[in-house]
Amino acid sequence: MLLTDEILSKLPGDVLGKLRQADSILTSIKNNTIPLPTVVKESQQLLVTVEWDVIICGGTLGILIGCALAVKGLRVVVMERGILRGREQEWNISRQELEVFVELNLLTAAELEQAIATEYNPARVSFQGGTEVWVKDVLNIGVDPVYLLATLKTRFLAAGGKLLENTPFIEAVVHPNGVIVNTEFQAKLLLDAMGHLSPITQQARQGRKPDALCLVVGSCAQGFPENNSGDLLLSLTSLQNQCQYFWEAFPAKDGRTTYLFTYMDAHAQRLGLEALFEEYLRLLPKYQGVELSQLKFQRALFGFFPTYRQSPLKTSWSRILPVGDSSGSQSPLSFGGFGAMVRHLKRLTFGVEEALETEQLSAKALALLQPYQPSLSVTWLFQRAMSVSVNQKIDPEQINQLLSAVFQEMQQLGTPVLKPFLQDIVKFWALTQTLLKTGLSHPGLVAKIIPQVGLNSLLDWIVHYGNLGVYTALYWLSPMLETWIKNQSREQQYYWHRLIDAFKYGSGSDYADD
Repeated sequence: MLLTDEILSKLPGDVLGKLRQADSILTSIKNNTIPLPTVVKESQQLLVTVEWDVIICGGTLGILIGCALAVKGLRVVVMERGILRGREQEWNISRQELEVFVELNLLTAAELEQAIATEYNPARVSFQGGTEVWVKDVLNIGVDPVYLLATLKTRFLAAGGKLLENTPFIEAVVHPNGVIVNTEFQAKLLLDAMGHLSPITQQARQGRKPDALCLVVGSCAQGFPENNSGDLLLSLTSLQNQCQYFWEAFPAKDGRTTYLFTYMDAHAQRLGLEALFEEYLRLLPKYQGVELSQLKFQRALFGFFPTYRQSPLKTSWSRILPVGDSSGSQSPLSFGGFGAMVRHLKRLTFGVEEALETEQLSAKALALLQPYQPSLSVTWLFQRAMSVSVNQKIDPEQINQLLSAVFQEMQQLGTPVLKPFLQDIVKFWALTQTLLKTGLSHPGLVAKIIPQVGLNSLLDWIVHYGNLGVYTALYWLSPMLETWIKNQSREQQYYWHRLIDAFKYGSGSDYADD
């Protein structure tokens, strides 16, 4: 019997069956055989009445922006296919990122503290054969999703929001003055928060295969040696199965959470989730210094995250805006989800409110709410450097050696360079310093990158890197426009505010350290 069968068959809830179901979907994506949904249609007929301002499909993370909009006085419906309830596994994030919940009046300071289930320090970055880098206050907060979502749900309903549980999204029809969802609910705007596999997103992308995948497996278990530190990015093996394996670990309220993840293209020959879970269980004793027989597994964790170079997603429909993972606005290095939604929550809340106030709900106007961000686009080369093509031959230690060198140089450059990057935020001057220092100190390693990533990828990256510098300069100059913008019409102000947001987030200038 395989380790995966042995361990997962003992967990409640048919975890093994769910893993294989997810694997089946992943196989369909790799083979490009997923049926293309047709869930969005258009009509030129005017709606007689439009009862709601916003309908949000996908409640788990949609409740975040749904609550923020309802608190501002908008009429909001949140639709969730099941019961809106947080999972048991904590969401890891950095403390300063959580302040947005208080800023937007979604939680009191006391409620925010109660939402924090675990807190630890420090965290480690380490690659086989290299030095260890330690950092504090990065992804060191474990938020309790059960408490957080229950509190936001209560706040949302108290603000006049309508929650439709056990109500799956079926279809949307876009009219000139609104959108009808499931033939019953009319709103001015539909927000798609249904995630990577949203049928709206699938239809918008017209069956295009992902440019890359991130596969993640893991568990929360008890029985580990006492350890109040974490791992943000760690490798302990050379290339395996044409994959570089990376590990994460966090203390949890009921044990310790460990993840194994890897980056790859969407080639049909790539390993699947069940095979990766077997690798996870095989290597976990070496990683944590404990035998599997000593562990009591609380739950298993697994998923895959498709990423597209053409992101954030621009749809051809008016009155529909993908948000969160549906929009592809997360970096190809990150898992997206909670952290990505929280990062953009304030920007999206004010942007959606202004779009509704000024009736800027065309496809072109809404696209400005998910703008091109060079700070995300430059990370494509990093993701490519952390993976290899299915038939590519490189030194099995090359990725470890490169990452070890890069992080060693970032550590010497200090916290202002290292810390934002570990929070998935790339800034022009930090990146420039890192590139120069690494290139001068390790020219041989840098030279090996070109054939690994490909010349076209490198040239494409140079464009995004240049744009990162341009956006940094434009955001630095943008305060000079404030008085002029205030004198424009409300419609023109909407466009200028979106442009400044694009400069801010596109340059990583939204990052603020404690």
